[in-house]
Amino acid sequence: MSPTTAGVRTLVLWCPDWPVIAAEIVEGIPASGAVAVLHGNRVLACSEAARADGVRRGLRRREAQSRCPQLVVVDHDPGRDARAFEPVVAAVEEVAVGVEVIRAGACALAARGPARYFGGEELAAERIVEQVAQACAVESQVGIADGVFAAGLAARSGTIVGSGRTREFLAAVPVEALERPDLADLLRRLGVKTLGDFAALPASDVLTRFGFDGALAHRLAGGFDHRPLAVRQPPPDLDVSDTYDEPLERVDVAAFAGRVLAERLHERLAAHGLACTRLGIEAVTADGQELHRVWRHEGLLTAAAIAERVRWQLDGWLTGARRGAPNRPTAGLVRLRLVPDGVLVHLGLQPGLWGDTGAERERAHRALSRIQGLLGPEAVLTAVLGGGRSADDQVRLVPWGDERTPARPTGEAAVPLPALGPAVVSLVDPPALVALPSPPPEVLAVEKDEEWGSSAAGSQPEAVARKEGQKRGRKGVKPPVPMPPWPGRLPRPAPALVLPQALPAVVLDADRRPVGVSARLELTGDPTFLLIGPAAPVVIAGWAGPWPVDERWWAPAEARRRARFQVSLDDGRALLLSLAAGHWAIEAIYD
Repeated sequence: MSPTTAGVRTLVLWCPDWPVIAAEIVEGIPASGAVAVLHGNRVLACSEAARADGVRRGLRRREAQSRCPQLVVVDHDPGRDARAFEPVVAAVEEVAVGVEVIRAGACALAARGPARYFGGEELAAERIVEQVAQACAVESQVGIADGVFAAGLAARSGTIVGSGRTREFLAAVPVEALERPDLADLLRRLGVKTLGDFAALPASDVLTRFGFDGALAHRLAGGFDHRPLAVRQPPPDLDVSDTYDEPLERVDVAAFAGRVLAERLHERLAAHGLACTRLGIEAVTADGQELHRVWRHEGLLTAAAIAERVRWQLDGWLTGARRGAPNRPTAGLVRLRLVPDGVLVHLGLQPGLWGDTGAERERAHRALSRIQGLLGPEAVLTAVLGGGRSADDQVRLVPWGDERTPARPTGEAAVPLPALGPAVVSLVDPPALVALPSPPPEVLAVEKDEEWGSSAAGSQPEAVARKEGQKRGRKGVKPPVPMPPWPGRLPRPAPALVLPQALPAVVLDADRRPVGVSARLELTGDPTFLLIGPAAPVVIAGWAGPWPVDERWWAPAEARRRARFQVSLDDGRALLLSLAAGHWAIEAIYD
């Protein structure tokens, strides 16, 4: 950390309220309205309209909405902010080099090069702001000073600090600008209110009193940076494309052209020591229609694999055009472009030890990928198991080759409570028509807490955990906490077949009267017969439940309240029934 670091003239580009602007770019939420981005239930950023109504950073959600009733609330997403900021950085790199991204919404670069090229620091700042506005339609401000920290503060007011006057510029800035709340609070209680007061303290005393982080803050207050700029290397241009005078209408001609492009793409990737796991294939027809498709692969795409997928896709497009399929090209192809996606460093692919990447798996992958090339990616779907309270909520169908990530986090299924005993969750043998006994009141309290998602301090699992923790002593290391189960999720086993549409049914008691469930989860009668359509009633040999669930009660249009039962029929079948708004239905079937 040499003192010469303070002499580097730095230009910082800052985009005000960037989380709000990113939400507008990605999700289409107008930033001109009252918008607030929340993190940890507190306002992280807000729009100009929201500030006019009194919304400020750090406010709790309830207080912010009370000040601005029409406030649109958006959850903070760092990935969204970073993705939206990438075009801004690319726009800056078109007129200047050596850009370092400080965070989403702010980037820095050495001011010397642009200033000499454009004829001065002020002209360079105006050119960069104009470039970002034209390329991205984003408002930005530029600040120039000696060092990244001072330039970042100058960018908030669009100030160009003269060379050698950075310490004077920072002298009147409050200590809160260090973005260290604990340190700023302590300094204010000690009477140090500005960065100039803090910089006047001896460095050795600051290190002794405030530690290493306080010493770094002291250097920033004095106009010194703790490290030089770490410039970003622009990504290499890996795309390959070609234009054809004669439209490609035959599959063999298009496949040959695609193989040439595939070899060029593989050579370009190999020159940078890279490989790709996803391949984007783009085509333009003679009448201007644009086509695009992304192919995925579990391993690394070789030159042959790239050429093969290009041929499959071109065959699917051109063959579909001849067959008159919808959304297919109506003319020959005049331009092809291959875009590598999912690029990573090529370290080689380790084959599976037990044949998990063997010939059979590869043949199946090739066959299914070929079907997708002819009929589209939605023609081949695979199931992904995720989180949810119902069996139909836990399964999500994704196209073959896409990332198999669940839509919602999973959790272990709830196991039967020991206090209920095996008779409560097991189905009695036929032909006895016996309803299972109700659990005792204390167990109902625990089950209610689990169903409705509360965290009562007196629940049995927590009491057992506290007792075991007392036995181990306070010095024991806490085991990792597993992901909790979904409240209201059915216990094991899971049903074998989930019906796409629930099948209406009727449950009757011994007197042939419909069975219902009260608000206190008490049955109006013992389930004895199950009536499905016009068929004769089937005797219910045993049953377990109810398992209530009340979902999204705060949104009337999406609310769903029902009680579920597991029943065993006299003919050997086991079903999952649900009762909602007085109507019974069959949701799933057990083996």
